[in-house]
Amino acid sequence: MKTKHVVIIGDGMADMPLHELHGLTPLKKASTPNMDKLAQKGVIGSVRTIPEGFHPGSDVANLSILGYDPAEYYTGRAPLEAASMGVKLDENDTAYRCNLVTLKFDKNKTRAVMDDYSSGHITTEEARELIKAVKAGLDSDEIIFYPGVSYRHLMVWKNGSLDIECAPPHDILDKDIADYLPVGKRDDILRELMMKSVDILSGHPVNKERLKCGKKTANSIWLWGQGKRPQIPTYQEKYGLKGALISAVDLTKGLGIYAGFEILKVPGVTGWLDTNYSGKAEYALNALKNVDFIYIHVESPDEAGHSGNYRDKIKAIEDFDLLVVGPVMKGLKERFKHYRVLLMPDHATPIKLRTHTDDPVPFVIYDSRSEKKNKGVVYDESITERKDIVVINEGHKLMDYFIKEVLI
Repeated sequence: MKTKHVVIIGDGMADMPLHELHGLTPLKKASTPNMDKLAQKGVIGSVRTIPEGFHPGSDVANLSILGYDPAEYYTGRAPLEAASMGVKLDENDTAYRCNLVTLKFDKNKTRAVMDDYSSGHITTEEARELIKAVKAGLDSDEIIFYPGVSYRHLMVWKNGSLDIECAPPHDILDKDIADYLPVGKRDDILRELMMKSVDILSGHPVNKERLKCGKKTANSIWLWGQGKRPQIPTYQEKYGLKGALISAVDLTKGLGIYAGFEILKVPGVTGWLDTNYSGKAEYALNALKNVDFIYIHVESPDEAGHSGNYRDKIKAIEDFDLLVVGPVMKGLKERFKHYRVLLMPDHATPIKLRTHTDDPVPFVIYDSRSEKKNKGVVYDESITERKDIVVINEGHKLMDYFIKEVLI
């Protein structure tokens, strides 16, 4: 029987020390007995998932973790999401990520700041109604909008420009959007679409109801993360492994589709604090009867980092530890003889910055046949500062180490 390989990603778990936590990070403050146990019995290390010159996005980071060199395979975020949504891109199509965002306008409605990149984590049901209105008003022979999950949607531009600088909305919270509007070849088309969307969305019944309930309104689209269809070898071709993936995020699911994974549909996964953590663990364990590799991605710590709420981030990390890491490790021990587990964040999302950084992140590799004795070690950012660790500076090489290296 092949060794079972399990990757568990706590998106954005790593952080920086906070004054509110007396110099601790949310990961250090959180109670994480299951992750700590892994750190005490596994190979500990530090990995840089973002290559030099790349924006520290989850797309680049997870591409690296999966073993694909971004310098060779990365073409943009939106094409990955398109794959997850079942949208087939032609050679000349350019896909753009389309967020439903909350803009806060001044009294004269001549200036606006980015108030919320997620429109208060709008529900998928509400968002679909809004994107339907956007489609009715803005679709054309060249431009097509597609509904996604929550605030995350897609636009495909036939023969569209790739050479436009677009700002990720989660990077410009509370900033004047005038300084971050699309700039580049044919940028006027994107700017016009975004401007027209405000007129379409502001008076929509869904937003009127949200306003009545004291919720943030999705009063604009924001276009970014563009790219062309990538060419990525599957895991069967690369490692000879049959795999599966669990995530609430279209981006990560799209990566899984290009890798040739089965995408497991777990009920109740949202990408936020209310996600079905336990379901992810259960579906992952059941899938391992039929596959040799599974990638479990949990988004909530990252979302809490973007929101700037350290209490939410601590809760997300503790729930991740209690409801995902613990049950997965227990189930693996009960069901399989030989297995390996890779535990890590894809990148840091510091509370004080509310965006990603390219700092190295800590990882643990546990092998059921070769337990270590790292007395007193806990799983947090301090691992990256130790001298007795494995250091991997090229993130895409970590997967080779995880799958192929003999850990003695």
